Amino acid sequence: MKFNKGKCRVLHLGRNNPMHHCRLGMDLLESSTVERDLGVLVNDRLTMSQHCALAAKKANGILGCVKKSVASRLREVLLSLYSALVRPHLEYCIQFWSPQFKKDEELLERVQQRAMRMMGELEHLSYEERLRELGLFSLKKRRLRGDLIYAYKYLKGGCQEDGPRLFPVVPSDRTKSNRHKLKHRKFHLNMRRNFLILRLAEPWNRLPREVVESPSLEIFKPQLDAVLCSLL
Repeated sequence: MKFNKGKCRVLHLGRNNPMHHCRLGMDLLESSTVERDLGVLVNDRLTMSQHCALAAKKANGILGCVKKSVASRLREVLLSLYSALVRPHLEYCIQFWSPQFKKDEELLERVQQRAMRMMGELEHLSYEERLRELGLFSLKKRRLRGDLIYAYKYLKGGCQEDGPRLFPVVPSDRTKSNRHKLKHRKFHLNMRRNFLILRLAEPWNRLPREVVESPSLEIFKPQLDAVLCSLL
């Protein structure tokens, strides 16, 4: 396989990286502070603010096109368009680039708030009331829901062969609590807490026993939704 040298860059990671110069054949490769990998922008500090801004910009652009080209303001029409055309940009590969900072969470949430305001029937309601009326979750809750579903798949679903390696469980004989609690791993860098296998431990451990021990994913999802509905 021949590599296109003009498209190759070096992304230096790590606080104490010596920043060596790299070559491909005889050509010296340029250094870069941010690169795109499978549609996700990754910078040299592994922060996802740039990708959050890009995702919000794309989603807002499509939402603007919907607003200009669709005359109807019925919830059934706009909700279908939002779910099919806009929200996928806010959630593509979200397990990897889940926002780390509150400002990024609010940036993404404002896109959904804008979509909800477009529905003429709900103008008098607040954002939270609109979500309840439509049977929707905030984007933050949807990210948490997706993470917990992934944890269930690895621990009790079709991917459970790899579950113990990724999500070590702490044995427990307590009858009333969740007997499948995840082990809290130690980390040296604060950024590590945002990784999927680390950020899942606390919310998974708070789930009731009957939810965690659901016999199938089809039963787990509605039970999980009932728990998330009770959260602020």
